[in-house]
Amino acid sequence: MSDVDRRMPLAAAVAVGLLLGAPQPAFASAEPNVVRPDDRRLAYEGHWGRTAEAATTVNSGSRLRFRFTGGSVHALFDVASITVPAQIYVSVDGGPKRLHAVDRSDLEITAAGRGPHSVEISVKDVFSRANRWTPPLETGVVLTGLRLDYGGRLLHQPARSHRKLAFYGDSITQGVMALCEVNTSDCADGTAAYPTLVADALRASLTQVGFGRQGVIQTGNGGVPAAPDAYGWNHADSWAEPDRRADVIVVNQGTNDAAYGSDEFQVAYRAYLDKLRAAAPHAGILALRPFNGAHADDIAAVVGELADPRTEFVDTTDWLSPADGDFNGTVHPSTRGHRKVADRLIALLAKELQ
Repeated sequence: MSDVDRRMPLAAAVAVGLLLGAPQPAFASAEPNVVRPDDRRLAYEGHWGRTAEAATTVNSGSRLRFRFTGGSVHALFDVASITVPAQIYVSVDGGPKRLHAVDRSDLEITAAGRGPHSVEISVKDVFSRANRWTPPLETGVVLTGLRLDYGGRLLHQPARSHRKLAFYGDSITQGVMALCEVNTSDCADGTAAYPTLVADALRASLTQVGFGRQGVIQTGNGGVPAAPDAYGWNHADSWAEPDRRADVIVVNQGTNDAAYGSDEFQVAYRAYLDKLRAAAPHAGILALRPFNGAHADDIAAVVGELADPRTEFVDTTDWLSPADGDFNGTVHPSTRGHRKVADRLIALLAKELQ
């Protein structure tokens, strides 16, 4: 993405390519030339609850790719309950990522010529402080389908990679305040956070799940449960696909559990790792020391007691430095900080994936 695109004011970016239409019916395939959100030619990455009526994600960093013929395609959304619109990037044919707010039911995506064309929709931010867990959701991306031009076709989307990475954490993993020092969607960017950077560098498919304020004991913002209770769910009432095919799972939890004692934390953290291992018996699990050092000794102790050769404690001491501009505020990495974390993890994971 160019600097010009990143600096584009949100209001102006939203105006480009957005068409205001009547609210779409939940079952979009009732319309002519509309593709259902559970169509197998749509390639989703991350946690999406998918039915014939809607594909829903509440996680920054989630992605959708598809290919089509025709001069344009309309992405259809259910925004009936949304009070804080999610922000997304849209890229056509590998071009610049254009910023949009999902605040209307019809987003027109245009392309040059009849194609075939490729589209990537990536979720920049789902605001962590609005309800994104219990329907009706106040924020999130709820895709009800795609409407093609007359004569246009949806094409098969090849799998991006057989490598599968999963990242679970809090607002840091979500990308909160990656762009600037205010806790708003404008300052947050899940696509600039280390999980996306790592997956793209290693050409791996990505599951990126980060919830602000969440810990292994501490509940998250937006009605989200603590990590062990949220694991395995897209959101309340929507079960997620298990991680059994993940090659590596990266855990960055503990930052928000500083108020809890060592014994209580260790019990909860071990139960969380046990749940991850049960879901993905063959995955490598990297348990990161939180960047602020919270419960670092406890995490190392739990991993040591597990004596699991596929579970590793990763000491992140000195990975980031406030003096070097690696943070926005005291806790959240800047884009520079995320880049430094990603470079460290890329080196580690390259060995895991050999």
